Amino acid sequence: MDKGFQLLPEQATRLAVEVDLLYYFLVGLSLFFSLLIFFLIYVFAVRYRRRSEDEAPMQIPGLLKLELAWTVIPFILVVIVFWWGASLYFKAYSAPPKDAMEIYVVGKQWMWYVQHPSGQREINQLHVPVGQAVKLTMATEDVIHSFYIPAFRIKKDVVPGRYTHLWFEATKTGVYHLFCAEYCGTKHSEMIGSVVVMEPAEFEKWLSGSESGETLASAGEKKFNQLGCGTCHARVPGARGPALVGLFGSSVKLADGRTVVADEAYLRESILNPGAKLVAGYNPLMPTFQGQINEAGLLQIMAYLKTLK
Repeated sequence: MDKGFQLLPEQATRLAVEVDLLYYFLVGLSLFFSLLIFFLIYVFAVRYRRRSEDEAPMQIPGLLKLELAWTVIPFILVVIVFWWGASLYFKAYSAPPKDAMEIYVVGKQWMWYVQHPSGQREINQLHVPVGQAVKLTMATEDVIHSFYIPAFRIKKDVVPGRYTHLWFEATKTGVYHLFCAEYCGTKHSEMIGSVVVMEPAEFEKWLSGSESGETLASAGEKKFNQLGCGTCHARVPGARGPALVGLFGSSVKLADGRTVVADEAYLRESILNPGAKLVAGYNPLMPTFQGQINEAGLLQIMAYLKTLK
């Protein structure tokens, strides 16, 4: 941050290097063909200009090889750009490694609220270790926001009513800009923060030195009990709701015959709109908790449910 004028942001991930290579290739391609077209326009304008009023233009027959060349060459270049861009897109938004550190982020006018699994909470800052894959599970309390780290060349919209995911692996320590890249209201320009990339030992020291209180999962367990969820979801015969042990990531049979995966989106919908996907064998008795729990609390409950192996 604050390193004077830079044509492009610093490259702090491997993906950033690859994105910039594609960018340079596109710029070079554009410049080459722009200069070529201007040059040919000038040459043709001079060579084939009308020199007198009586001059009749000479008819030039078509040349099949030339027409094939200016059709095939652009086609090949377009295919290369498409393949390169698509491969980068899938690399950026593919599933993160299984050992990725999961951090929860909530966007709210006009701040980023970050929760670490061990309990640390941050506002407009995100501390991560270098060389470690980090998965962000993101939600918003109000309008659409967009989580954007220019030095990492990553950006993902955070949309109301759903979870979005983003992952990265920083390759260089330092402090990097964090922006909201989607207009979200009058103070959108003030919704800025920083990502602090630290050596693993320094990161562990930061974790142990910062105030954490209870872990994310324990906070979720407390909310789970405060809302009385265990009354119906007890793991006993005849319980009014399905058992939640081992639920996350498993397949759930619905009353309408469909089968869905119990991921974050399914659990969130089941808490806020229980009748949307009714589990087979159970009656629609669960009340909605819409308005009783915020997005940060929902993410805490998610963290708790993931521990119920």
